[in-house]
Amino acid sequence: MVQPVLQFSHTLLQQSVSHGEIVIDATCGNGNDTLFLSKLVGDTGKVYAFDIQQQAIYQTQQLLADHKRNNTILIQDSHANMQAHIGNQEIAGAIFNLGYLPKGDKTIITKKDVTISAVTAILRQLKHGGHVVLVVYYGHPGGKEEKAGLLHFAAELDQKHYHVLKYEFINQQNNPPFVLAIQKR
Repeated sequence: MVQPVLQFSHTLLQQSVSHGEIVIDATCGNGNDTLFLSKLVGDTGKVYAFDIQQQAIYQTQQLLADHKRNNTILIQDSHANMQAHIGNQEIAGAIFNLGYLPKGDKTIITKKDVTISAVTAILRQLKHGGHVVLVVYYGHPGGKEEKAGLLHFAAELDQKHYHVLKYEFINQQNNPPFVLAIQKR
C-alpha cells in the first residue's frame, strides 16, 4: 500500500530505530514527530528535539506531558548547533520537517545551508543502518532553493556509504511534500 509521506517517514525510522537508542527530531514543530520518536525509543532511549521557536518548544512540551513521555530533551536552538548539545553519541535516526511551523510565523523557515550542515553532522554520528529522514515542504518563499540544495547534496553522497531515496507523489498539485531519506550503509 502506498503511504502518505509522513507515514512513510515514520515507517523508515521504525525499521532502523530500537528501544534504548538516541534519536533526533531536528525540527520539533508541533511535537508529533517528537512524540512518535519518544515512543519508538521507549523509556530507556532518548530524544533530542530542536526548534528555534519558543512556540514550537512549548507545544511539543505540552504534547509530551499529555502523553506522559519524559525521555526527551527539548532544545530551543538551531539544529545546526546540535552537536554542541548531544556531543559524540551514536545516533540511531533523525527526522526533519522542513519549511515553517504550521500555524506559526511563515517568515521563519528552514534554510538550505543550515539544514545541510545539520544533516552532515548527523551522518558522521549515525549508526550503520540508521536513517536521516527529511520531509521536504517547499511551496513557500525560500522552499525551492532549499529543495534544490538538498537534492544536490544528497545526490553527491557516496553510494558506497549511503543509500539515498526520494519518495514523492508526482500527480499531486501545489508543491506536495516529499521524503528524502538517507541510510548509512
